[in-house]
Formats: sequence, C-alpha cells, structure tokens
Amino acid sequence: MATAYDVPGQLLVEELAKELESVIKMPDWAKFVKTGPHKERLPDQPNWWYIRAAAIMRRLYLDGPVGVARLRTYFGGRKNFGVRPEHHVDAGGKIIRTILQQLEEAGLVEKEEKKGRKLTPKGVSLVDKVATRIRMALDGAKEDKGKKTAKKEEKKGGK
Repeated sequence: MATAYDVPGQLLVEELAKELESVIKMPDWAKFVKTGPHKERLPDQPNWWYIRAAAIMRRLYLDGPVGVARLRTYFGGRKNFGVRPEHHVDAGGKIIRTILQQLEEAGLVEKEEKKGRKLTPKGVSLVDKVATRIRMALDGAKEDKGKKTAKKEEKKGGK
C-alpha cells in the first residue's frame, strides 16, 4: 500500500480534491474571496476550495498535528509592495479554519489538545487509498513504457 510519501504531491492533491467534492461543500461566500492578502485576484479554478482542502489534508498527513497559524504560514506568500521589497505574508485564516471544520464534521480530521488538528484513521485511510490508486497508475504507465521500448529494441535487433 502506498502512502502520501510515495507519490508526487500535486497528483495526490488533484485526486484527493476529486474525492472531497462529495464530502465537503464550498460555502457561497468562497466565490468572492482571495486566499490571502498577498494575492491580487480571486482564484481562477472553480474547484479551488477542494484543492485547498486536499492540500490541507496532505499537510496534516505529512506534518502531524498542525494548527491554523502554521497552515497560514505554509499557504502564505510574498506580497508585492510596489517599489518597496516584497515580504512574506500569511494566508487568510478563515478559509483554512472553515475547511478544517468541514473536515472535522466529515470525520476526517480531529482536534488534539494544545497541538492542533490531525487526521483521523478514516482520513489517513482516504489519503492512503488515493495514493495507492495513483501509485498503481504510475507503475502501470512505467510498465507500458517499458514494453514499448522492448518492442522497439526487438524491431531494431531483427533488422
């Protein structure tokens, strides 16, 4: 069985986001907000809420109990001050907090006293299931590629 450590993070987040669309719901106000003060525009992707939720689940899987403040730092970025030098600014906390609350209601995340939130066994199982599916797809693609190269070598050797 594969884990979140065994597959590329971007693939894991994309597949996990598809799974979360049936578990959590994007609030109405999320269509009109930026993800933090360092951003100039709203998110372009229509399913950005689920992608952020999947990224938060991946962070919880990798980093253990994590608080909202640490997630804000992780999802923050550089703010453009015009002529002045850019500085790091934390992401908005409302989005992260709301996603964590939705994941708690779904039974995927739980609070750990004085340490933050962590994945429940159900949450770990979901991430592992998605990672295993991705790993099998990647291994299948490698095998197909290997078969194609072997066929090319057979054709070259036969001439």
